[in-house]
Amino acid sequence: MTHVLPRRSTFSFTLVMVAGLLMAACGRQDDRPVRPIIGDADQGAIEISRSGCGSCHEIPGVEHAIGLVGPPLSHFSRRTIIAGLLPNTPPNLVHWLQDPQAVVPGNAMPDGDLDDRQARDIAAYLYTLR
Repeated sequence: MTHVLPRRSTFSFTLVMVAGLLMAACGRQDDRPVRPIIGDADQGAIEISRSGCGSCHEIPGVEHAIGLVGPPLSHFSRRTIIAGLLPNTPPNLVHWLQDPQAVVPGNAMPDGDLDDRQARDIAAYLYTLR
């Protein structure tokens, strides 16, 4: 007596293959930042120093950025939330840097009077912090 296995549908096979490909794509192959480049990271480090961000934050790679008022910004690019509220995306970070009081009124971060370029450069630097 011969047993014949039921024939699998093409749809099921395709579904399994697509699921496998999607799961394989989830694993990152390297340590490159996942955020798009939105400014000049080197200029961002300079802007951080000029703006006095280091008086409140500890910021790796920025001389004298050893403040303890705000959170340390090491590993910033790996964070999922900004200011406990916003998803960590380049547009949200630029908005937060330019007008933190509009995002969370009364928070301790002062408005830094940053123009769009300055905020994008600072964001680009922060996204290098892995």
